[in-house]
Amino acid sequence: MTPTRDAILSALSRLALPGGGTLVSADMVRALVIEGGSVRFVIEAPSPEVAQKMGAIRDAAERLVSEITGVTSVSVVLTAHQTAKAPPNLKLGRHPTPSKGGVEKLPGIGHILAIGSGKGGVGKSTVSSNLAVALARQGRRVGLLDADIYGPSQPRMMGVSARPASPDGKTIIPLTAHGVTVMSIGLMLDPAKAVVWRGPMLMGALQQMLGQVAWGDLDVLIIDLPPGTGDVQLTLCTRYDVTGAIVVSTPQDVALLDARKAIDMFATLKTPILGLIENMSVFVCPHCGGESHIFGHGGVRTEAQALGLPFLGELPLTLDVRLAGDAGTPVALGDGPAAAAYARLAADLVAQGVA
Repeated sequence: MTPTRDAILSALSRLALPGGGTLVSADMVRALVIEGGSVRFVIEAPSPEVAQKMGAIRDAAERLVSEITGVTSVSVVLTAHQTAKAPPNLKLGRHPTPSKGGVEKLPGIGHILAIGSGKGGVGKSTVSSNLAVALARQGRRVGLLDADIYGPSQPRMMGVSARPASPDGKTIIPLTAHGVTVMSIGLMLDPAKAVVWRGPMLMGALQQMLGQVAWGDLDVLIIDLPPGTGDVQLTLCTRYDVTGAIVVSTPQDVALLDARKAIDMFATLKTPILGLIENMSVFVCPHCGGESHIFGHGGVRTEAQALGLPFLGELPLTLDVRLAGDAGTPVALGDGPAAAAYARLAADLVAQGVA
């Protein structure tokens, strides 16, 4: 008998924390993966100081889960948000450094997936955060870089807000959330202030977030690109060894017009296109459960067929997706149709050997 997610969370909800609540009610259980009788998950403490005191709780959680029928092995990782502040001499937005010739491969990172779109508002950042979480639940070591310099949204979507540490004023220590390593320029700057930078500063900031961040060993780094076909995309695809790009669009004709430009850009830059995703393919009413195709339906599939590109699937628009993103707990963490759609997408990318 294979253990269920509900059975594991039910067992962990019996484990009380010293300050009140449980691991489940405090939302500390992340990246829960069940493969047959093997169970893996992350306990994410709110700070390194708290994590240092939770060794006994981690051991207790492992014992509780191991007693569930069908569980043959348990692996529990204890981690924490980083809370230390960067020193004042660490600045983002410098001018780019010259290329050394050829594409650069980031050490320790197996694959780089660029998530792009021709226009804003199609849910590219939502797809990026949920795909990162879904891949982590598949047991992959995942990083998520928010490269949307002008409109960074991953701090909110991933539920992180602490400023990354920098022990030497050069190396940047990223944050972790839901089993994913996260970095965004939104964590380094005042969220109420606009980023007013010219192109060279954008390119320099991208170089810093790729080259100065201590990503560690990752199976895949997902890069949430800004909309359009600008300097960030050009720098990423010409300077770094990008495994491939995924283009997100709604089925609406206007969105598809811009998606074609993104596809043409990646083709021009010789970046493999791994496939197209139709986001907001169907709206599910939270009251009656009825389905409505607000933005049309099937347009992205048809476009993929016409261009000879893989179609990676349809993702629904539900109230749960919006609420989860605003709350910093991506919908892919849970169950239900939306989470299942992201799980299928993640499993397909793993099966293809690109994540």
